[in-house]
Amino acid sequence: MLHHLSIAVSDLDRASAFYDAVLKPLGYTRVFADDEAVGYGYEGGDDKLCLKRAPQVMVPGEGFHLAFTATEPSQVHEFHTAALRHGGRCNGTPGPRPEYGDGYYAAFVVDPDGYRIEAVIN
Repeated sequence: MLHHLSIAVSDLDRASAFYDAVLKPLGYTRVFADDEAVGYGYEGGDDKLCLKRAPQVMVPGEGFHLAFTATEPSQVHEFHTAALRHGGRCNGTPGPRPEYGDGYYAAFVVDPDGYRIEAVIN
């Protein structure tokens, strides 16, 4: 359904260092970068997530989060560990989430700008 998603960030260098680290274990990489934006997706492909430098960032409220696909529990753990090492805050440790369905395994973090993100196997 979605082609890509763009989010505003207050510090592009800080945000791209964070997303470089958390998306790498999930198999995503930087597919472009310039002075105003950094895009992430699969190697050799187009961006699926774009970070855009903005003078003011207004993070959406409760109910909004970005969930990135993982294929192995180890990726979910690596995502979580990388997030905490690069300025993120824990919003739910890695593990099964039976309340969301059979086989749902996820970790939740808040990025340096305040966006709620997740790595999930479902």
